[in-house]
Amino acid sequence: MLTIKIALLLILAYLLGSFPTGVIVGKVFFHKDIRKLGSGNPGSTNTFRTFGPVAGMSVLLVDVLKGTLATLLPVIFHLGPHPLGIIFGMLAILGHTFSIFLGFKGGKAVATTAGFILGYNLAFFCVCAGIFFPMLFITSIMSLTAMLCITLFFIFSFLFHDPYLSAMMFVLLILIFIRHKANIVRLKNGTENIIPFGIYYWLKNK
Repeated sequence: MLTIKIALLLILAYLLGSFPTGVIVGKVFFHKDIRKLGSGNPGSTNTFRTFGPVAGMSVLLVDVLKGTLATLLPVIFHLGPHPLGIIFGMLAILGHTFSIFLGFKGGKAVATTAGFILGYNLAFFCVCAGIFFPMLFITSIMSLTAMLCITLFFIFSFLFHDPYLSAMMFVLLILIFIRHKANIVRLKNGTENIIPFGIYYWLKNK
């Protein structure tokens, strides 16, 4: 019975991650498919650029909460040791990245990764947030910030003496770099999209 319960909750974690927030917001409120606009990515960054800050922040919030809720499923349903959250969080991230509702395509794992970290270790989340937001403000480039930060998050994870967390951050480091292959090419060519605030944006438009 416990095995069936865990299996069903693992499926639920994946489905939570798969929830296509950006596509739904675009179609319901703007009658447009976000996948056919901007970069074509259904995540919060493209939503922000295409539909504005309210839509972008809404998608970001939901995508973060997907990861948090999925990671906390073992705690909510009293399944056992806290490290189980690693597995549930990973399934949510994979769901977000390879959504069953979008033909196994999806976002780039950044927001749902933040949600996983929030659900798994609040102190580590605060450290990550303290790195992420200043980095984004300096670079004005979400993709560059994501790749720099996941590298730093992996390094800083060792300070928490949690091998499960460090292993997870290493897997996410690889996943996020793979998901940003096209962004890396654009960064090399100087054609990567920037967000309309931050030091680099202001200097470029000065």
